[in-house]
Amino acid sequence: MTQDRPSVRLVTDGACSGNPGPGGWACILTLGEHQKELSGSEAQTTNNRMELTALLGGLRALKRPCQVHVVSDSKYGTDAFEKDWLSNWQRKNWKNVKNPDLWQALLLAAQPHTLTFEWVQGHAGHPENEGADQLAVQARDAAARSPSTPRPDPTDRLF
Repeated sequence: MTQDRPSVRLVTDGACSGNPGPGGWACILTLGEHQKELSGSEAQTTNNRMELTALLGGLRALKRPCQVHVVSDSKYGTDAFEKDWLSNWQRKNWKNVKNPDLWQALLLAAQPHTLTFEWVQGHAGHPENEGADQLAVQARDAAARSPSTPRPDPTDRLF
């Protein structure tokens, strides 16, 4: 039953300097009074990949099925789920779809959960989005300074 699932708030963001260029991703997971921040980076990537990686990192961190409310400033990510672009892309065998590896991983990671999405305007003063953005920018800057920085393992489970 989905009513018995914990309700988690997942705020995501990605940042990239150049597109492609050094990038960072971040997510903030909140369950009741508990909060966990995750972030990582890649030396050469795109902003869309970082946005998707933030969502993937958050979903993979959950250790049991949850009701997940995703807050994101990425229309690319929210619309793919809300407007059911993913089913169409799957039917067409991911032909002409950018980042199919991440989309396929996201579908698997999302499977045990019930997801809802909330799109927020980026850089518009939304406190949670601004917090995730700061973490993503820090990760991006670290990647720009030291491209060989290892990424944290997004499979570590939380909650």
